[in-house]
Amino acid sequence: MTRTVSVAVAQMDPKLGAYEHNFSRIVELFEAAIDQNTALTVFPECTTTGYGFADLSAAYAVAEPVPGPTTMALTALCRRHRMDAGPYVVVGLLERVKNPDIVYNSAVLVGPEGLIGHYRKAHLPLLGVDRFTTPGDTGFQVWETAIGRIGIAICYDLRFPEALRTLALADADIVALPTNWPDGSQNAPQFVTRTRALENRVFLLACNRCGREGGFWFFGHSQISDPQGNILAEAGADAGLSYAHIDLSAAREKRIVIRPGEFELDTIGDRRPDLYHSIIVEPPKQAYKEEEA
Repeated sequence: MTRTVSVAVAQMDPKLGAYEHNFSRIVELFEAAIDQNTALTVFPECTTTGYGFADLSAAYAVAEPVPGPTTMALTALCRRHRMDAGPYVVVGLLERVKNPDIVYNSAVLVGPEGLIGHYRKAHLPLLGVDRFTTPGDTGFQVWETAIGRIGIAICYDLRFPEALRTLALADADIVALPTNWPDGSQNAPQFVTRTRALENRVFLLACNRCGREGGFWFFGHSQISDPQGNILAEAGADAGLSYAHIDLSAAREKRIVIRPGEFELDTIGDRRPDLYHSIIVEPPKQAYKEEEA
């Protein structure tokens, strides 16, 4: 496994329902990243389609199967530009199945080997296409690649510490986080990304979109955070690539030794799962009572 690698987040402004335009922009940015010997490039949530669909039928019309056209085209691209390790790419898309009532907000991990990983967004906010998508059923998986172990979460999943902790417990080195953060979600890159990277001792590649769509402004600020919670690279509000060189051995050193035998921390090894039972218990549903006038 290659320990030190170059990674990138590819911030872009997908156009709603404009697959050809969006995919050509993916190719442009991905090839620019490859020209810089980048082993892993992460794109935003719903990169191929845009996010702000008004109903399920509109989303289903532009969704695609996995594997499908995008994964096949990305595989060909990775093979054409094959490196010693990679290149690998994570892209957000809308996934359709045979049932027209089901669309998943998904992301795929592709490399020269083909389709490596496939994740369906588990936590859905009342926003954009997620008002109509089906909660994901893939769970939080980690895939072994030539550059290390990669897991995927999508946008709102970040707000649930159990999601990234599950990936960390599955030995992820890198968590790719395609996002669509609109105005009002600035606290995610300000606080939450760095906290999740730090508490799980992983590299977190959070790639947001930019531009305006459906009455929302997406503010960008894609980030690459290290296992110490430091921001290694951060974009502004415009489209473009942000790069960082990362040493994956840092993600495998879970125990922090500040003073041997006197000051040591291990947020994985020091857990107390015997006390966390309430986290996985379904809370009782409370009946809503309308206030009396």
